[in-house]
Amino acid sequence: MKLKNINISERMEHYNVAGLSMALIEKGQINMTAGFGVLEAETTNNVNNNSIFNACSISKFVTSMLVMKLEEQGVFNLDEDVNNRLSSWKVPDNEFTQNNKVTLRLLLCHQSGVTDPDGSFAELNFTQEFPVMVDLLEGRTPYCNVPIEVMYEPGSDFQYSDAGFCLIQQLIEDRLGKSFYDVMNEHIFEPLKMKNSSFLQTIPQARKKDFSCGHKNGKIVSAKYPIYPYPAASGLWTTPYDLAILVIEFMSSLKGESRIGLSPIKAKEMINSQGCKKWTGLGVFLDGSEREIEISSLGWGVGFQCMMVAYPYLETGAVIMTNTDLGVHQLKGIIGEVYNSLPF
Repeated sequence: MKLKNINISERMEHYNVAGLSMALIEKGQINMTAGFGVLEAETTNNVNNNSIFNACSISKFVTSMLVMKLEEQGVFNLDEDVNNRLSSWKVPDNEFTQNNKVTLRLLLCHQSGVTDPDGSFAELNFTQEFPVMVDLLEGRTPYCNVPIEVMYEPGSDFQYSDAGFCLIQQLIEDRLGKSFYDVMNEHIFEPLKMKNSSFLQTIPQARKKDFSCGHKNGKIVSAKYPIYPYPAASGLWTTPYDLAILVIEFMSSLKGESRIGLSPIKAKEMINSQGCKKWTGLGVFLDGSEREIEISSLGWGVGFQCMMVAYPYLETGAVIMTNTDLGVHQLKGIIGEVYNSLPF
């Protein structure tokens, strides 16, 4: 599989992108991987297949796969009031929750009524302690300094929400009595052998050479390795290769060939239109329909931009990750040019 009519190195120079890594999927297999540029500006630390990037909000796709597997096992019911399973914190009842309650389904499709307060969910300040999730939900941290509550009737509107996925993380930990990190490793990363994927609180010194720095305007961002202290929402560090493994697992699940035990029914539910927006699935966004449906997930954070796109029934897809924030939507920069050059 080859890209059409694009010189990636030339376009990286045009956009001032330090490094780019990608994986292409064809016929349900990883067909090609490629790395371009460097992990850190003004060094010779070149991008390769083991180079690890900040996936930012693509974390939500990974979290959604975990939730669907746990629902498959009977741990959760997507349409149950989450307060029935939360123990360390509860969604406060108010005038918006009288008729409809917050559910996992509504959280996964950003229609729960939970919204992000202004100025919330910034990257980790390394001079401060890693926040406890309950403290964050109760508005006792600088990352979210007002309590999380329902701000509109659940199911009536779409508002993209990191807070909603923080709530999902707390629900997983309350229900299973384990850390989110351990649950993800047990149910997703280890079975699929996603060896370069993790939700980190610090960058491990032993593997620092594999981790990409964030960049903007040709310079390394001040945090160098920005970490988001809300793993389920935006804390994933990974490679395009590992993410492609998870995309292929989703495709296999649709055919009844899942390695993690996700049934075709549950996989299909993820790509069914949800609630009040037909382009919203569970943890993914939708375009097209039937056999040609396209699913996607985008990540954009301090110094990084990335995109996962797939046509699950056609068994094709791509993961594109860069270590540069261009300040424009992914599809208006180099990621968009690569996307438009995909041979499917």
